Amino acid sequence: MYRLEDYDYYLPKHLIAQYPSPKREDCRLMIVNRCSREIIHTNFSNITDYLNENNILVINDTKVIPARLFGRKETGGKVEVLLLEFDPEKARSSIFESRCLIKASRRPKEGSYIFFQKGIKARVNGYRDGKAQIVFESEMPFIEALKEIGRMPLPPYIKRDITPEDSFNYQTIYAKRPGAIAAPTAGLHFSAKVLDALKRKGIGIVHITLHVGYGTFIPVKVSDIRKHKLEGEPFEVSEEAERAINNGIKEGKGIIAVGTTTTRVLEYLATKYGKVIAKKGICDLFIYPGYKFKVIRGLITNFHLPKSTLIMLVCAFAGRDLILKAYNEAIDKKYRFYSYGDAMLII
Repeated sequence: MYRLEDYDYYLPKHLIAQYPSPKREDCRLMIVNRCSREIIHTNFSNITDYLNENNILVINDTKVIPARLFGRKETGGKVEVLLLEFDPEKARSSIFESRCLIKASRRPKEGSYIFFQKGIKARVNGYRDGKAQIVFESEMPFIEALKEIGRMPLPPYIKRDITPEDSFNYQTIYAKRPGAIAAPTAGLHFSAKVLDALKRKGIGIVHITLHVGYGTFIPVKVSDIRKHKLEGEPFEVSEEAERAINNGIKEGKGIIAVGTTTTRVLEYLATKYGKVIAKKGICDLFIYPGYKFKVIRGLITNFHLPKSTLIMLVCAFAGRDLILKAYNEAIDKKYRFYSYGDAMLII
């Protein structure tokens, strides 16, 4: 249960989705019942058939920032920079500091500059744990500069150029709080049509925020998963969300988390404070089999990478054997995997 190899599976590369479905709700949806162990195949547009007025959906309204920047070193060599931190308030200044990942033939020297378009430059102040501390300088507020020179940070398993359409496709339709460097991908399947159908059915929808960071995607390198440390990510839960979730639980309603990010925030708060409370902080809860869930009764999620913390969370919720059975069935039926892929509803 705690061995890294227990969360491995073989996925043919052609099943890794390179583009989203033509319409968000047109993707496939696998229903996995934890109790009966039944697996049903349908389309996401039919998700309302499996939820009712006794459910509350909790969604993550983080907004992906155009965190990939392409520039040149003082020597002229190409550099790709990925922002790892983003505070919208601090980004209103023309000077902005952030930890970053740098991709280059040779990493820039400490104290050197990287030059971007629109007259924007950045000084490399140093390195720590493989990450660079960079100070950006521009003539405009950095948040505006980022809109000019930044590109959407598609995951590395999407082997194609970024397109203008990705700025819309790799963003939930309810995204409103900038700060993520990756999309909460379970939410990508929701269209206005699906949300309206859920509301008409009396299903509550509650917003919380977790800014998805690099920590979610750091590979697990230890053979005993219990020794892996998850890097924290900033979150915020409002008083309105606190009331809606806790009142729903008191009324016997099932909390359905849209995504592993939402799950971790809710469970982090319940683990630390005994219930969901209005709070702004850093979530570093690593959920793996053996964890006892305190809040969620259902989970909408995508199909995740082998040996990742995300598949470990899903296995903790539904059981490793059932999840691996579901994944093998998804592969047999040629489901599309990862960020732009198909979805799963665990009930």
